[in-house]
Amino acid sequence: MASTSTIDAAGSAPSVAAMQARAARLQRRESALRLLVPSLIVAALLLGWELVVRLNDIPHYILPAPSLVLTTLRDNWGTLWPALWFTVKLTLLALAAAIVGGVLIAIAFALFKWVEIGFFPIAVILQVTPIIAIAPLILIYVSSTTAALLLCAWIVAFFPILSNTVIGLKSADRNLRDLFKLYRASPWQNFRYLLVPSALPYFMAGLKIAGGLALIGAVVAEFTAGTAGRETGLASRILESSFRTEIPMMFAALLLVSVLGIVIFVVFAALSRLVLGHWHESEMRHER
Repeated sequence: MASTSTIDAAGSAPSVAAMQARAARLQRRESALRLLVPSLIVAALLLGWELVVRLNDIPHYILPAPSLVLTTLRDNWGTLWPALWFTVKLTLLALAAAIVGGVLIAIAFALFKWVEIGFFPIAVILQVTPIIAIAPLILIYVSSTTAALLLCAWIVAFFPILSNTVIGLKSADRNLRDLFKLYRASPWQNFRYLLVPSALPYFMAGLKIAGGLALIGAVVAEFTAGTAGRETGLASRILESSFRTEIPMMFAALLLVSVLGIVIFVVFAALSRLVLGHWHESEMRHER
């Protein structure tokens, strides 16, 4: 009798395959909603913008319609593409330098207390000083304009990587630290198997912030430099358009800056999910 009730209870319970299929359906539904809902909202806003411009007959030199901005983007792609590529290169180089410098200095801060005491205030000063205030000095002292722009973008992107990585390295569980010490783990084992997993979620969060800040730093630095010519970025196209009162061209360049920022964030968010999604709570998918 007991065995029969056990079989009945087991038979009524969902199988592993059914649970996995349900989880897959929920995941697909959530992914579709994450893509569909923002797309509908953006489409509605653009449609409203288009209608407002057309119904009120607003001149294009005051507020261009989205359709005109897209047409301008298509017609001037030969001019905007080199500027976009320059901004992409500048942003990625600054971000790569910020990652290398921020991680190495964070490791030094976490391992050597006197290094943190001596140099962390300097990092804070660099962060709190507006880049637009020190960019002219950098442009004076650095002979290469590209190097000066790269340095400005690096300063903006550097601190989030440093700060988040330091916090992550220091946030390792104290009980785990005692366990590693009990088993006489080597410094390398302590760093590799305890500190790095502890710091990785914080580093990925800082990376998503620093990606956008590197782009902002590159654009602001180029605005300050006021550079012109072929080897310039989207900020120069925006400045040129404002001087010539070519408002649709300005909006087209602004659109590319915005799209580039969104792409950077989406790429790093996907990278964070790839790295942390199978073991850390911040990126693991849960049923709702």
